[in-house]
Amino acid sequence: MSEPFEPVLLRSFVAVVEAGGFTRAAAGLGLGQPAVSQHVRKLEKAAGRQLLRRDTHSVAPTADGEAMLGFARQILAADARARGFFGGTVVRERLRFGASEDFVLSGLPGLLRDFVRGHQSVDLELTVGLSELLYEQLDHGALDLIFCKRREGDERGRSVWHDEIGWIGGERAHDPDQPVPLVLYPPPSVSRELAIATLDRAGRAWRIACTSGSLSGLSAAVQAGLGVMPHSRSLMPAGLVDVTATSGLPALGEVEFVVVGSARRLRGAAADLAQALVEGGARLAAGPRRGR
Repeated sequence: MSEPFEPVLLRSFVAVVEAGGFTRAAAGLGLGQPAVSQHVRKLEKAAGRQLLRRDTHSVAPTADGEAMLGFARQILAADARARGFFGGTVVRERLRFGASEDFVLSGLPGLLRDFVRGHQSVDLELTVGLSELLYEQLDHGALDLIFCKRREGDERGRSVWHDEIGWIGGERAHDPDQPVPLVLYPPPSVSRELAIATLDRAGRAWRIACTSGSLSGLSAAVQAGLGVMPHSRSLMPAGLVDVTATSGLPALGEVEFVVVGSARRLRGAAADLAQALVEGGARLAAGPRRGR
């Protein structure tokens, strides 16, 4: 015996035995009777034994046929379980996503929650950091998609929205006759470079009052009255105020928030998340801090 017991042959054989004839078995399988007869002949050839006893009135299994019937049912059951297991297995997709520290208190968590709910087969890995560092990780292949401030001179990505950068402070005002106390992210930082360059152009003296890599740390320093920080007006943390108009400090201008992928053409989960960010720009700016 060298030929395998193919499931299609076994399936026809079992159907003939259970139906008691070729005609009814063929109808149940959705096949022609000649095809079913050929399957049984091939199975008997592979087994090297006669499996069915035929006469003008009935079809019944031989002793070898009874043995084959037991084996066939076990093989077909195992085949069904294997097909169900592998046919029902969903290939999971990994998405390494980086978001700027600016968004930790925005509507981003809610947007990501909705994305994960709608993409059950995606393993989302979130990295929160400074925009410049996220660009570096993207360029080195450590991230698939980033959402952050547009880097000067980098034209990649899709624009999500523009916002004005304001001087954000607390209730305590700083002395205009003293160097401007700055509360900043550590380098490299887009907002840090912008603030220092703007003050230098205006001829205003400044000093570093606090450096922190987290938005919560910067917010705490500003609330304590240590200084002012440059930050997106739409993403301003609760408890702080925009003092641009009252501080006499030079305007900082606008910043553009973009979503940038590691590939020229985004596909799969990366493309879906990028589209969700573009469509949800207003939702991100609103955020939970405003009671929404």
